[in-house]
Order: sequence, then structure tokens, then C-alpha cells
Amino acid sequence: MQNNNVKSTEQPKVQRAVTVTYSRTNPFQAEILKTYNLNKPGSKKETRHIELSLKDSGLSYVPGDCLGVFPENDPELVKTLLTEMNWDAKESVTINKKGETLPLGEALSTYFEITLLNKKIVQQAAQFTENEDIQKLILPENKDQLKEYMDGRDLIDLLREFGPWDASTQDIVSLLRKMPPRLYSIASSLTAHPDEVHLTIGAVRYEAHGRERKGVCSVQCAERVGEGDTLPVFIQQNKHFYLPESTDTDIIMVGPGTGIAPFRSFIEERAVTGGEGKTWLFFGDQHEATDFLYQDELEKYKQDGALTKLDAAFSRDTDKKVYVQHKMLENSKELFEWLEAGAFFYVCGDKQYMAKDVHNALIDIVEKEGGMSREAAEEYVTEMQKEKRYQRDVY
Repeated sequence: MQNNNVKSTEQPKVQRAVTVTYSRTNPFQAEILKTYNLNKPGSKKETRHIELSLKDSGLSYVPGDCLGVFPENDPELVKTLLTEMNWDAKESVTINKKGETLPLGEALSTYFEITLLNKKIVQQAAQFTENEDIQKLILPENKDQLKEYMDGRDLIDLLREFGPWDASTQDIVSLLRKMPPRLYSIASSLTAHPDEVHLTIGAVRYEAHGRERKGVCSVQCAERVGEGDTLPVFIQQNKHFYLPESTDTDIIMVGPGTGIAPFRSFIEERAVTGGEGKTWLFFGDQHEATDFLYQDELEKYKQDGALTKLDAAFSRDTDKKVYVQHKMLENSKELFEWLEAGAFFYVCGDKQYMAKDVHNALIDIVEKEGGMSREAAEEYVTEMQKEKRYQRDVY
């Protein structure tokens, strides 16, 4: 007979909240709150402004940091690949050294990089075909031709051009690398937008080798996701690109095109935190009427005093192309005065051309306005870099 008067010695179970840490290896599914094209009708460009929710993620960032986004491949591209090779999307394939498997269609959509070629892929692929052209291409003396071949081509090009292939689906899949996340400069201040992160993404579309090409992540964001959808994201700290500690320090920002992204973040932060520091933005793009990104916002910040100076260059509006470095040279006297007073100088955007031209213009300004030799001017700029007063986020 059960004695109902006996007290249980068992302790009640305590429910403990499990804290999830989101990171590159465990990205957060961020909901898209807003997405729209910053370019106006008639522009040759499409630049998306995307606002994402970080609510309940525990993620935080400072101006200058980046957001990592794990993209998915274009479904049309995956479909073309499956058709081209007569592959079964449901076939199970091993995706990594741990032996994990996925259905082929899913692996090609979400796991593998299929839009870029590298030397290793081409060299390893050559073992699965007797095609003479690829055998020649991988010879050490033909490294320049190989580099030229890979530029602008993808997996479909490789498979089309060098068959017939004596390889299983798994053989081909094993050549591929895992799709890396795409990193974007954050275009918002967390202080100004709690629980949110904003991005400025230029959709990449071009034609190469007789086919239309699309940026994996940029075109996914432009065409295939909308408000209410989610993107897997993480915060990537950028320890080499950040605001001065003191809000009283002046800042000069050079960011044409999507290079404006971190500077929107800088200006928003300064607008919220105040301080005596002046702010000067050099922005550039093709046409003022269609490509002046964040124009209304920037002009309002100028009225409110958060943005002290705004100089914009539009390369296609005049016979002579005008770029940000030309605007810098036009303002050389004042720019040098700001530098002499301790201003920080920032550049964000294209590494190949713009950043070099801006760097040379900066040396020209120091040489002219400082009455220095070229060597002394270069030393002045190098010293700014050492003092972390000259910072670049270029790609």
C-alpha cells in the first residue's frame, strides 16, 4: 500500500536557459526588414539597401565592422549544371572529410562554390579526361594561359569545354571547395539602430565568354530574397578600420559607390554620440540624377551638422571624367589643414584603381600644400598609416 504521507526527496528540475552563441560556424538567421534599390530609374546599376534584424541574436558590432553572409547559388545555374551533366539532384554525395552527406541538388545550391575556378580544380579535373587542351593548359610553362582561362569562367564552362569526362558525380563534386561567406562593410550604427544591421550591396551582373554572369550573394540579395526572408549572417570584426576614440577628432572619408557603406555607419554614429569632431565625405558614382546613394540622408546630416562637408564627383555627367581624387585635389589646401590638425583619413572601395589614385592624390596634396619634396610627402603619409590615422578598407 502506498503511503501518501511520505515526502519525496527528489529535487524539482530547474529549467536553465541555454545561451546560443552565433558566429561564423553557427550563423544567425537574420530576418530582412527592408530592402530597396538606392539607384533611381535609368541607372545602369542596382545597389540594394538591406536592413536586417539582429533581435535576440546577442550579436553586436561597431562602425567599421563587416557582416558575413552565407549565400546560395542561383537555382538556374544549379539546374543547368544538373542537366548538362545528366546528374540526379537526389543522389547522395559526400561533402567533406567528416563524411557528411547531402543530396546533390542541395549540395550544389548551398554548400559548394560553383561560380569560381582555381588552379587546383583545373589540375585535378584534368585527371578525369583525355582532352588534350586541358592537359596543355595545366603544364607549368602555361601558367599565364591557365590564369587567363580561369578569369570569368565557372564549373559549367570547365565541364563543357574539356569532356568527355570519365568521372563519377562524387569525383567531380570532390574537386569543389566549400562556398565561403561574403563579407560586406556594415552601413549602419548599432547605437542609431538597436537590434539592426544595414548593408549596401551592388548587384554584380556582367557577360563573359558568351554567358551572363551574376554575383552569387549580390544577385541573391537583389533578386531572390525579400522582406520577411532570412539570411545566415555573422559579425566579422575589422580591427584595421574604426573611428577615432575621441569624438572630437576630425574625420575625412573617401567612399565612391558602395564604398560609402562604412561611412554611413560613421556619420550615423557621430550624429548620435555628438562631439566636436568635423566630418568630411567624398562620394563618387556615375550620374548625380540616378546614382547619388543616400543623397537625401546625407544632405539632411549636412543640414543638421553631423556631416560638415560633402563633395561629390559624378564621372559620366561631364565630358571630362571627374572622380573623388579630383575633388580632393580641388580642396587640397583645406584638406591638408585638416590633416595638420590631426584628422583621420579613410578610404573604402575599389582596390585596383580608386584606392591607388586616392593614395597618390593624398601624397600630391601633402607635397604641394606642405611645401615638401615627394620623398618627404610619402614619409608624411606613411607616418599617418603607422599612427593609424590613415585607414583603408579596400576590395
